[in-house]
Amino acid sequence: MSPVVRARLATTAVHLPSRYRTMEEARARIARSGSAFVPPAGLLEDLTGVRGVHEKGEREQASDLAVAAAAKALDAAGCAIGDVDLLLFTACSQDLIEPATAHLVAAKLGATCPALDVKNACNSVLNGIEIASAFIEAGRYGTVLITCGEACTLAARWDLPSQEAFLRAMPGYTVSDAGAALLLTATPATDDGPGILKATFGADSTAWNACTLAAGGTMHHRLTDLEPTYLRLNGDLLRDIVLDYLPTALEYWGADAEDARRSAFIAFHQTTVAQYHEMIDKLRLPADRCLPTVADHGNTASASLPLQLVTALESNRLEPGDRVALIGLASGLSAGLVLIRL
Repeated sequence: MSPVVRARLATTAVHLPSRYRTMEEARARIARSGSAFVPPAGLLEDLTGVRGVHEKGEREQASDLAVAAAAKALDAAGCAIGDVDLLLFTACSQDLIEPATAHLVAAKLGATCPALDVKNACNSVLNGIEIASAFIEAGRYGTVLITCGEACTLAARWDLPSQEAFLRAMPGYTVSDAGAALLLTATPATDDGPGILKATFGADSTAWNACTLAAGGTMHHRLTDLEPTYLRLNGDLLRDIVLDYLPTALEYWGADAEDARRSAFIAFHQTTVAQYHEMIDKLRLPADRCLPTVADHGNTASASLPLQLVTALESNRLEPGDRVALIGLASGLSAGLVLIRL
């Protein structure tokens, strides 16, 4: 039976910290640390295609980035925080292990509604959309605020004992700090009306160790060195697994994959410029309906899809009634597809 109501994306907002660190500045910081290996000038940009990333302030928390984006989203929608029935915090980053960072975001916004975290690496926001949509369709909540605060630059490694360590630490130089927020509200479900049309996910959890940030859990409860605090890539394993898994995801998505290709705009998670082009080729996406943001803004983790969507909206590439496809990929490994009609 079709839902009587569906979740509608009322507004999307992004907050990018003003501090911008170029790849050359990253190389210079590695050199200042006294590293045994310092990448040659230009190598970081040549390998990744990323020109620079955004860095939060020294005292700024992941929750602060989320709050800044949420304030923009609420203002744009003309919605008061008291109108929000549920607040989700969806990100790789967090302020604390306990309590859920959603409560810090809620406290800073003045929210009194239920609040909880949704964490699934770089698919956290996309899973947040799935969960919020299901709650709204079930009639449990009418207005859900999805927030995201990514402070991933903290996971960069600056002291490099070897070239091998540099290659394993490579993702840490391209990740970027960012905040994002999406406001979902209930709307009548009609054949051609706005709303979240589809949310489909899959996973290959045997690949969990392809890319890790080990600190903060039971594996490394009491740290004796800094190694677990660095974002660590297991060679090319993550890239290879993702490319191998995509055909399975396409088969699972079925007709939804064709709907995604026909969408007015297609956003997908971006880690490097090379990966951006590989995704277009592997998924057979129309390049003129995609938007590369990774070169200028780096890998903004869970904020990547909202950043692309906001950039497309601000450049007048979209209008009401257009269908948007959001394609998520995350370490773990998980893949997701969400179709939205604006």
